[in-house]
Amino acid sequence: MSGIGGVDLPAPIEPGATIGILGGGQLGRMLALAAAGLGYRAHVFTPEEDSPAAQVSAAATVADYGDLDALARFAAAVDVVTFEFENVPAATAAHLAARVPVHPSPRILAIAQDRLAEKRFLRDIGVAIADFVPVDDRAGLDAAVAALGLPAVLKTVRLGYDGKGQAMIGAAGDLDAAFAALAGAAGVLEAFVDFRMEASVVVARGVDGTMAAYVPVENRHVHHILDTTIAPADLSPDRADAATAIARHIAGRLGLVGLLAVEMFVGRDGRILVNELAPRPHNSGHWTIDACRTSQFEQHVRAVCGLPLGSPERHSDAVMKNLIGDEVRLWREALADPTAKLHLYGKTEARPGRKMGHVTRVGPRRG
Repeated sequence: MSGIGGVDLPAPIEPGATIGILGGGQLGRMLALAAAGLGYRAHVFTPEEDSPAAQVSAAATVADYGDLDALARFAAAVDVVTFEFENVPAATAAHLAARVPVHPSPRILAIAQDRLAEKRFLRDIGVAIADFVPVDDRAGLDAAVAALGLPAVLKTVRLGYDGKGQAMIGAAGDLDAAFAALAGAAGVLEAFVDFRMEASVVVARGVDGTMAAYVPVENRHVHHILDTTIAPADLSPDRADAATAIARHIAGRLGLVGLLAVEMFVGRDGRILVNELAPRPHNSGHWTIDACRTSQFEQHVRAVCGLPLGSPERHSDAVMKNLIGDEVRLWREALADPTAKLHLYGKTEARPGRKMGHVTRVGPRRG
């Protein structure tokens, strides 16, 4: 099998094989279900007992990500490895990559879990992003504010998601509290973006370099957590095409094999700035399960196994609503709505801010 440029490619991993998934959350759960639909088994590696992904997988290894003996047994039991969130240690992925194919690559994982590395990569490949300055100490924060002005957003370089590890700085009086929130971690100050819309594009890239992108969607957040995704986003055709082209460009320059979600700000002037990357299935792509020919989860399985990519075409428009914390109690109302499709994640404790499930409502496709 040959890919772009006539380079010989590895043989596809055929149905019946086992896909190893690093991480046991809801993304891993839906990935395992999609894998089963194509005839694959899933083996989850996670420190969590009774994880959402393990509940629907053929096997689970419950161990720390640094447990080398457990990783060796895991590698011997699977045919390919992927991950369902980017806070899996890059060293774990690299250790496995010496023994079994890992997609996306450990290099991509390392870029995505380090905000500075991610921003520098995007800047170097010509992608527009908000201005930023690294912050190593309190004096560095003062210098960064002097360079960028206020308002601005201070974020930890690592381990931030769903609003964790970031603080808005609106005035000079906020600096001490924002820096204290870093708790000694390395930080980065980003210029505030006055945006009209938060949007994202999910794009897949196969081992042969082919790509398939889903339509850009609008994302609405509540308390920094994704609340609702609207597909498609209310963008002009040229802005939608521009957003898609940016995502495809990034995937190509990364050498991605798998799925990439590109989160973006759409400015009031129409300018698009990339905010963050997620090289795995993404919350803003959940609507694809019920509204597209090929869901993002099936697409990821196809890509990492070397199969032809499926069509990302949507047959319906959709609105996806996350069920956060006690909102999971709305499951009865969702089941009673003929336009709604309920997805629950198997989590027993509904904590504030915890994603317990989602509901997707579909309707006729417009345009």
